[in-house]
Amino acid sequence: MSDLFSCQVVPQIAYCDAGVALNEDYYLPSVESSESTVQKNSLYYSTKEYRIELKPIFSAFHWKNFAVTSLRSFLLFYLPLLEPHAKMEEDDDDFLQDTPEEQQVDLVVPFKKSVKQILRESTVITTRRILERLAVNYVSHRMAWKLLKDAPKSAARKAQRGMPTLTYIHCVSKTTFRAHCLGVLASWLVQVGLDVYRFFSHMFNPKEEIDEVDREEQIQLLGRKIYVATVRCCSSLIFASVGAGIGAAAFRPSTGQWIGCAIGDLAGPVIVAYGFEKFLHIDL
Repeated sequence: MSDLFSCQVVPQIAYCDAGVALNEDYYLPSVESSESTVQKNSLYYSTKEYRIELKPIFSAFHWKNFAVTSLRSFLLFYLPLLEPHAKMEEDDDDFLQDTPEEQQVDLVVPFKKSVKQILRESTVITTRRILERLAVNYVSHRMAWKLLKDAPKSAARKAQRGMPTLTYIHCVSKTTFRAHCLGVLASWLVQVGLDVYRFFSHMFNPKEEIDEVDREEQIQLLGRKIYVATVRCCSSLIFASVGAGIGAAAFRPSTGQWIGCAIGDLAGPVIVAYGFEKFLHIDL
């Protein structure tokens, strides 16, 4: 458990075998080994070294990361307040009836929303760091390396192999899907955790009397929220993977992968919600 919640960056090495499974005692022959021994081992084993580097578990609260998260959250909720609210067709009577209270901008509500968004994003990142440690400790090293792989750097390496375009898009999309899984799972866990917390806080609130009908409605509402969160996260994962493959092929591999992944991550839930509402008449 001490390794699970360690804040240090601990590099680990996983070995991939293309031929047969290697046990932990297997090692590559040294330089001093005889040439025949090296040739004999090369006939049976093909190994690749994977370095797994865990980021600090509280990396979201590092001053640089926390500053970027805070700036993005405040801009998200305060920029709309800077838009002009001029009325193009406004007569003199309506202008005279405006009171100073109606013209004042409420800055407290956006501030509270910004703080909640900062805490939410930081919680998601911290949850992902915990999931990364669980993956390293409880799944194979090869799978953990795939889940923790740096997708933009992987896209750049794949671009140097001279793959056909469709094959390259498929490989980058598959790599992004694996590397994006833990982040999406962390977001889903945080959202579902908040919904479950609100449900139980409402159900066991001593100040409110809840009858059987209200309890059933709250249970159905909780199930719907979990269903919506699952659909949104799955759509985000799929569209981010596809967008990363297309972006890496259309632009520079590393930058295009990052841009395509970000666009797909944002556009996926919107497209799926529109499709559900348009064709299935289900409001997400």
